[in-house]
Amino acid sequence: MNLVVFVLDCSEQCPDLLNAWEEAGAVGITILESTGLRRAQAALREDLPLMPSLRDLLAGQETHHRTLFTIVPDDATVDRIVAATERVVGDLSRPNSGFLFVVPVSRALGLHKQQNAKR
Repeated sequence: MNLVVFVLDCSEQCPDLLNAWEEAGAVGITILESTGLRRAQAALREDLPLMPSLRDLLAGQETHHRTLFTIVPDDATVDRIVAATERVVGDLSRPNSGFLFVVPVSRALGLHKQQNAKR
């Protein structure tokens, strides 16, 4: 099993990316709103409190990143997801296209609950 994580730079591409991941074999995908350090630093303004919260930093701004992750059963599915990702966002070596990484998963509990409930 592998965990595939992708930080999408352009949130408008999220619906297309979700469809592409599902077609590539991702069964469950989790989506988080996220922002990078550079965007948070760029959001600093003089009118903020001395110790601003992240909410203060991002107030009035759209959080442009979406972080997607899914657990997949094998390397073939990882390869399909990587290819699907690049079909939607383009070559990941380009600036501002996002970044993807894969982490081996030694154990995952709670997967396939819907399949088990149907039995």
